[in-house]
Amino acid sequence: MDSKELLIQITTALINEKGERVDEITVREICKRANVGLGLVNYHFGNKDRLIELCVERMINGIVDSFRSIQEKTCGLTPFEKLTYLGNMTLAFLFEHYAISRISILSDMEKPKEDDNTHRTYQAYLPLVSACRPDWDERTLQRKTFCLIAAMQQLFLRHKVFLSIYGIDLTKVEEREAAHEQILHDLLEV
Repeated sequence: MDSKELLIQITTALINEKGERVDEITVREICKRANVGLGLVNYHFGNKDRLIELCVERMINGIVDSFRSIQEKTCGLTPFEKLTYLGNMTLAFLFEHYAISRISILSDMEKPKEDDNTHRTYQAYLPLVSACRPDWDERTLQRKTFCLIAAMQQLFLRHKVFLSIYGIDLTKVEEREAAHEQILHDLLEV
């Protein structure tokens, strides 16, 4: 295994170990575990933050790919029920993996790319939104799906503000799922 991939694997393991405390990861700790010189992080990634962003992106990519496998779990459900299921699964992941989810979303907002995690999530949702509203034209479907993903990201990033303003605690599964379903009804007009 080359040193770049080794640094990615070690950093990913550290992210999983630290959980909410990702900011405690140091270049020294990464390089010590990888048994490589300190300069290799800068050489391969530019800095520690870019290395962590890359690791988080890879971790989230795996989760987004798993969204596509919900077909078997949702067999027999209506399109709206499938969309609700996927949304609840997405929001549960975000709240259960707060640190990496926050890094991923903020990174996508700061440096949007055509293949970032936000766009991949959008692509996973678009067919379900389309199945819920086959009467909508393509532009409307795209716009509404974009709004849905943005709303979910905001629910996650601003959950404390949401609690303060609306009294809904999105860290509680039942309240989060009810808020999500209401957003789906509002956006899809069903």
